[in-house]
Amino acid sequence: MASKNDPFQFQEFDEAGTLLESNRDAITISIDDEDLKSKRQRSAVGFAQDVGDEEPLISEDREELLSGKNKNAPFWTFEYYQKFFDIETHHVRERILGSLVPWPGKNFIQVHLRKNPDLYGPFWICTTLVFAIAISGNLSTFLRYFGNSNYKYTAEFGKVSIAATAIFSYAWLVPLGLWGLLLWRSNKILNLVSYSFMEIVCVYGYSLAVYIPAVVLWIPHVEWLRWLSIVVALCLSSSVLVMTFWPALRDDHPKVIIATVAGIVLLNGLLAVGCKMYFFSEAKLGPGHVSPPAAIITNGTSS
Repeated sequence: MASKNDPFQFQEFDEAGTLLESNRDAITISIDDEDLKSKRQRSAVGFAQDVGDEEPLISEDREELLSGKNKNAPFWTFEYYQKFFDIETHHVRERILGSLVPWPGKNFIQVHLRKNPDLYGPFWICTTLVFAIAISGNLSTFLRYFGNSNYKYTAEFGKVSIAATAIFSYAWLVPLGLWGLLLWRSNKILNLVSYSFMEIVCVYGYSLAVYIPAVVLWIPHVEWLRWLSIVVALCLSSSVLVMTFWPALRDDHPKVIIATVAGIVLLNGLLAVGCKMYFFSEAKLGPGHVSPPAAIITNGTSS
């Protein structure tokens, strides 16, 4: 127990109220007033901007910690790629519509990405296109020989892996080569516009969205409709790519411009035509033969 005369014990002084009541003109100072006075003094000498800047920095740090983002994370870690999947649904929808309806003079990166590329949209576009090609190819084969008594349908699940290899290789390796080319040319010519690797991957991923409805039109065995859908999809997809990367090419040497644009369009066309020829090819039936994966059933035994 502390003694009554302990100098470190908090005490209440009743005389304070009496003194204030007797002298109403007295000035009182509290700790809060000192804090307010010090803030005003700092504002008067020009520290107001620094104090005001503390709150945005604190809020950014708080948001970064809550969202799990780490700007300094190495590119081989999951934390580095996490920010590319943090995107709103309406942004993905706007980017898909922008890739389906390209407008002359509008750069896809500047208008839709705005220095915020994502991998969420390109990943699901490529995945959807893989399954659309595999399913449409199997369905087209089934409809082709439907009603043939000598034909037994067998699903070709191997088409999924082949389509995935083709689509994802195109969506990653081609942007990698283009990024290396643009980086090399920007070092040669300093005034060239440069894009990051993730921005190029994002553009290529969204440029494949137009092929999803085109693949569905390949199911009927109408060749003119298939080739028409290929031409339309190829024109739209290539237009997005060429108009997007044109600012990074227009100041380069004419031969480099022609070769790069031709390579972009040619690789895009090879992907479309290759998928059509491999997954939707019509094999000619000879006498007593059917195309794979058909099986001939005769007298209860298959040959």
